[in-house]
Amino acid sequence: MNTGKKLKAVSYGEVLWDVFANGKKIGGAPLNLALRMQSLGCDVAMISCVGNDSDGEEIVDYVKAQGLDTGGIIRTEDYPTGLVQVYVNDRGSASYEISYPSAWDKIQLTDYARSLVADADVLIYGSLVCRDRVSKKSLEELLLNNVYKVFDVNLRPPHYTQAAIENLMGSANFIKFNDEELLEIATGMGSPHTLLEDNMEFIATKTKTRSMCVTKGKHGAILMWESSLYNNNGYPVKVVDTVGAGDSFLATLIMGLLTGENPQHAIDYACAVGALVAASAGANPILTEEKIQALMHSVE
Repeated sequence: MNTGKKLKAVSYGEVLWDVFANGKKIGGAPLNLALRMQSLGCDVAMISCVGNDSDGEEIVDYVKAQGLDTGGIIRTEDYPTGLVQVYVNDRGSASYEISYPSAWDKIQLTDYARSLVADADVLIYGSLVCRDRVSKKSLEELLLNNVYKVFDVNLRPPHYTQAAIENLMGSANFIKFNDEELLEIATGMGSPHTLLEDNMEFIATKTKTRSMCVTKGKHGAILMWESSLYNNNGYPVKVVDTVGAGDSFLATLIMGLLTGENPQHAIDYACAVGALVAASAGANPILTEEKIQALMHSVE
């Protein structure tokens, strides 16, 4: 770990536009994560690819304005900046239609991108970016670095295989699932269990990864950290849309754990942040410490 005060993180993967019925917002799980970590005081760089178009230019300008290092975001003439059609149902749950191929499917590593990861404390990556062999190959190279690796499982049919997910888990120091993803993956690996905790232990044994978390929607999350389990039962909010809630949750949790916070406080705080994002429109609302504390204290 870097011994300075600021945690240095690199997020690898898709940057894109989430297109809603009423307009579009900048998104992509790795970018949502990076933006939240930056807002919490982390030094963050993004590695991705955008098209040489106005959509791509707008993303890079926005990301730079938020204080992220954009030197790892390359541009391509050959593919457009990514678009995702987001459909939100009456409960606020989202489904996605993801354009392919998009610029972020074709991330080529530069020497600058390699140096970012070599110098980082933590590398965060997801599964969606591995749907194309170009971006997958670049990630595989980065995963050879001696850096703390956080795998954000993002199962978006039909853009993954069980084998690919298992390989990505094998490289990780920390894995984040939602409850449905955990059950699907564990079952695919031969787990006989139905309880989340039992499946977490099953995955930990199979992958030799002893740190992970599982989100349970409005019911909070479970954290396995240094072989102990920590639980949060969720915070009551009126859901607007769930887009980005899990990303902000994970960003906040990783920040807490890797800067030495008490694990129970880290998961409580992260669940409050995730709940407030779900109670807001879009993936990256501005949250105040007062709002977070008020929500945490509302269930004490």
